Amino acid sequence: MSDAVKAAVLVAPGRYEVQEFPRPVLPDGALLMEIEMSGICGTDKHTYQGETKQYAGTPAETDTPFPIIQGHENVGVVSEITRGAAENLEFYGRPLAVGDRIVMCPDVVCGHCYECKHVMGYVWCENSQCYGNSYSSAVWPHLMGGWAEQMYIRPDTFVYKVPSGLSPRVAVLAELMACTASLDKLKEFSAMSYEGFNSGDTVVVIGSGPLGLLHIAKTDIMGAGQIIATDLSETRLSFAKKMGADITLNASTTSREDRIEAVMQATRGRGADVVLHMANGTSSFVEGIEMLKRGGMMLEMGVFADVGDVSINVHRHVCSKNIRLIGITNHPSTGYGPGLTLLERYGDRYPFEEMVSHEFALADVDVAMRTSMSPESLKVVMTPNGPVA
Repeated sequence: MSDAVKAAVLVAPGRYEVQEFPRPVLPDGALLMEIEMSGICGTDKHTYQGETKQYAGTPAETDTPFPIIQGHENVGVVSEITRGAAENLEFYGRPLAVGDRIVMCPDVVCGHCYECKHVMGYVWCENSQCYGNSYSSAVWPHLMGGWAEQMYIRPDTFVYKVPSGLSPRVAVLAELMACTASLDKLKEFSAMSYEGFNSGDTVVVIGSGPLGLLHIAKTDIMGAGQIIATDLSETRLSFAKKMGADITLNASTTSREDRIEAVMQATRGRGADVVLHMANGTSSFVEGIEMLKRGGMMLEMGVFADVGDVSINVHRHVCSKNIRLIGITNHPSTGYGPGLTLLERYGDRYPFEEMVSHEFALADVDVAMRTSMSPESLKVVMTPNGPVA
């Protein structure tokens, strides 16, 4: 067993180094995970570009520190475990052992603040910290991100055993699938005067990256009547069709007016019942509102880092349209079990396995990051311990 662990370290915006760290001695309750795959998320792209502020304007506001080992969409196997972790760490109370495949919620919450005590799933913790986003690699235990051969898992982490029927290529989507708990929240509003997300509704998904693609699939599972997907990439739009989209609109070859008109034509001039804004920029935000019907609902989940302001006419876009605008940041710890179940149950219906479009070794991390920003990519992953069978 090697005492040195290699990791890709973002030492400053736009600059990576492969470094070695000592294998940590585990306190009781902790474990080490040998990383099989770790996804590149939109948040990682923001950090790479120096856009490091998250949860802006809240008690949890933070700036990502450097140097840092990124990677919070992780799947791997238990490589070393203490007795406390074996008995108590798994979210649903199942025992863990060396060799078990696991995923983990990257958010570490305090459990004591007002939000932790009152909000189901701990998504609003005032003191939240996140693997791959909050912990500098300069501080012990160093290995707090998935772009490393081994990853340290704290005793206060939410850990989930992966069903035996799921491959690493599907299980690496668990964090993103947990994010689709947002649709369950929208469904809750359907009990209120036919608001929210109802069966047979027209749903527009703006941004068909991995987050948008999984929302398309779950929207389909939950009974949408018509799904319209937009993106700048024809590659992603073609995949959106495989995930359940009925109509696709390429934002690189159509105008904003063209796309709004297409939505109106598809809904007999009424507008979409629901718009899911999954893009990681603000340029399409108002466009999404203009696609909505009167009384429609829009979910904003794509802009997870502070990328600036957007101009909005409150009377025209909010008040007159009677819209319901829902902002959801992150995902609940309670979303992993249902998410893994859906990935397993519907694997023969949706090509989840094909969502991993590119795999890279630690030495190629810079190429991996640039690839993740290309229109030809879907989910780009790091494989720190070599190709996954």
